[in-house]
Amino acid sequence: MSAATACMPLVPPPPSSPIHGSTGKPAMAATELAERRKPGGMETTITESHGSEERRAEGNGDGEVKMSEPRAVVRTLTCERKPYVEGFALWRSIGRPELPELDPILSLDEFEFSAPAAFPDHPHRGFENVTYMLEGGVSYHDFSGHKGTINAGDVQWLTAGRGVVHAEVPAGNGVQRGINIWVNLSASDKMVEPRYQDLASNGIPTAATGGGGVSVKVIAGECLGARSPLRPRTPALCLDVALRPGARLRQPVPRGWSACAYVIGGEAVFGDASAGARTLVVFGGDGDVIDVRAEAAGAVAGARVMLVAARPHGEAVVRDGPFVMNTREEVEQAREDFRRRRNGFEMADGWTSDHAATAAER
Repeated sequence: MSAATACMPLVPPPPSSPIHGSTGKPAMAATELAERRKPGGMETTITESHGSEERRAEGNGDGEVKMSEPRAVVRTLTCERKPYVEGFALWRSIGRPELPELDPILSLDEFEFSAPAAFPDHPHRGFENVTYMLEGGVSYHDFSGHKGTINAGDVQWLTAGRGVVHAEVPAGNGVQRGINIWVNLSASDKMVEPRYQDLASNGIPTAATGGGGVSVKVIAGECLGARSPLRPRTPALCLDVALRPGARLRQPVPRGWSACAYVIGGEAVFGDASAGARTLVVFGGDGDVIDVRAEAAGAVAGARVMLVAARPHGEAVVRDGPFVMNTREEVEQAREDFRRRRNGFEMADGWTSDHAATAAER
């Protein structure tokens, strides 16, 4: 589900409130995505100790060895639970006043979703919407006829591009919990055809260290030799990392990419910075390795961390509800296109989702 609510109230919203944010999705894009650079594992690694600083040598296959260094933590933010309407609450880490964005990451939320809340039919344009379920599920239906349920452990990666319209509701009784991320599209990709990619939990590649101290679900990008089949339009890395006490992961990340880590549970250590559950850690741009470990002993056993990194665009960002563009004029154009059912929103003309009635009843 899409929990990016800096710009969107949920249902049931006040009658005057615009609806904006979520996941759900259109049909596959007509044009296949161009091959893009993806973060990969190092072929050879050598650990060297230099006092308190640890560097690694990376073999590039040509006999040349380059030193790699861990990224420094530049900021940590504690996330607090914020209810929006009955049945919907989130822990917002990116997209808040202290950190409006981490180019190209527009928002990163952990959410709770249950009846009577729902996201009725609403549009999106100009970004990618990622929903990764931790518990329960979210049912969705989009204007191209695509519908289903994102269950625990599944991921849904939507490139909204020029426009999609969809709806989402809790898939079952009780609280449904997940992670929602909005990733911006570059100006040249804002109006691409929409593309919907999803992976069931058993289809997401997994990797582990030899002793099993670290296990990873590779949602996007590559880790420990496992590569995700997902192809984000904006090059990105997204990993669900579980660490047993004392375990450690050193994950390569391309220099210049924005990178952060959200601690889902337990307590993780990044260099000299310790972070507990529902804390966001932001890394500086220097260095090409993220170093994370779980303390060998402590009150909390192990840690679960979501590592997210993506190549920045360095462009102006103008957001208004469900639309993320580069100028105010483009946002207004998006609203007009949706209102007139044109330029990507043609299929919304006369369409109503299967969940519209359910949302209205709530």
